[in-house]
Amino acid sequence: MTTAVGSSPAAVSPLERTVLRSTDRWPGWLRASSRPVMLYVASRALVFSVATAASRARGQSFTSVLNGWDSHWYVDIAHFGYAEHLPSGHGDASQANLGFFPMTALVDRAAHAVTGLDYVVAGSLVITLVGLLAAVAFWWLLRSQYDASGADRGTALMVFSPAAFVLSYVYSEAFIVLFTSCVLLALAKRRWIVAGVCAGLCTACDPVASAIFIPCAIAAYGAIKRDRDWKALFAPLLAPAGISAFFIYLWVHVGTPLAWFKNQRAGWQRGYYGSGIPKAIWSLFAHGFENLNPPIKSLTVAIAVVMVVMFVRSAPPLTWRGYVYAALTMGIISPIIGMTPRLLLRDAPILGVVGARLTQRSFPYVLSFSVAGLCLLTVLASTPRWTP
Repeated sequence: MTTAVGSSPAAVSPLERTVLRSTDRWPGWLRASSRPVMLYVASRALVFSVATAASRARGQSFTSVLNGWDSHWYVDIAHFGYAEHLPSGHGDASQANLGFFPMTALVDRAAHAVTGLDYVVAGSLVITLVGLLAAVAFWWLLRSQYDASGADRGTALMVFSPAAFVLSYVYSEAFIVLFTSCVLLALAKRRWIVAGVCAGLCTACDPVASAIFIPCAIAAYGAIKRDRDWKALFAPLLAPAGISAFFIYLWVHVGTPLAWFKNQRAGWQRGYYGSGIPKAIWSLFAHGFENLNPPIKSLTVAIAVVMVVMFVRSAPPLTWRGYVYAALTMGIISPIIGMTPRLLLRDAPILGVVGARLTQRSFPYVLSFSVAGLCLLTVLASTPRWTP
């Protein structure tokens, strides 16, 4: 087990002191899990406070803020199901809910059926709970490589990352962080079926989440080459189950397994592949801050470069590297996504490793910058000026 740079076995962080005082009679695993729980609860308190203030300042209801942007599409699927036909044309008029993966909407529909609450409220509540599970699983993933303080720092950087407000909105990121963490932990413990099932669920969340196939393949190849452990094939074979089931459903429902791809290309992903980052940087220099999307994407590119350098130097497990590089590549290839705060959140292991490797002295400054970004983007998400 490696130890985070700047950590000392004798050093006790404020979070550790609080946990030790409040949980001294708890079982060890539960006591340890209280650390990410406290971090996550603090991040939700901040997000809901800022979102509430932003909605009141704009004269909006809090529910309308929760139902913005991608949330609207997932709630639409949960309420009405998928469209039966691909819209014609290009641009906004051709956008349909066929361009979104099913996991978030399915859980939202189930939450509504069980609680009887409005789809937006039920979805937000269940996603917030999933985010809590994701924070705990993510902490244990980091704890498998770093000491407890390093896991605290990495988890804090994830739950307070600039896009982390979506961990309480009807978005897919909470599921992706949860399933990705479970897959990487299961692969390390050679629990091949568990890894494959979690990976299959992950690929039903979002196209970027399909990057989870790469660590499954890497781990299976290593296990077969070293130990002739052919059971390892369960992981990569089960990983595509989610996306495969979705595309088969679209084939039956709409008439083509490429309905998602066609709708994304017509409604959102227009342009040349790989042009997302160049377009954002060019637009920043050509138009300045008229549109906030290019500046935020361009800043995220610079931050991502620094993070990748730190990530590479930290030499995390090969499975972690496989997922991080694959997810980043999918964003880079996209003609519209490029590099965004949400992409970095979906690529959570890079946030975790960077946070864990930061020194005790530098971490508060990095976290403060991240918290400021979270507050700013939470406010901007309630406006039409930035697209989360």
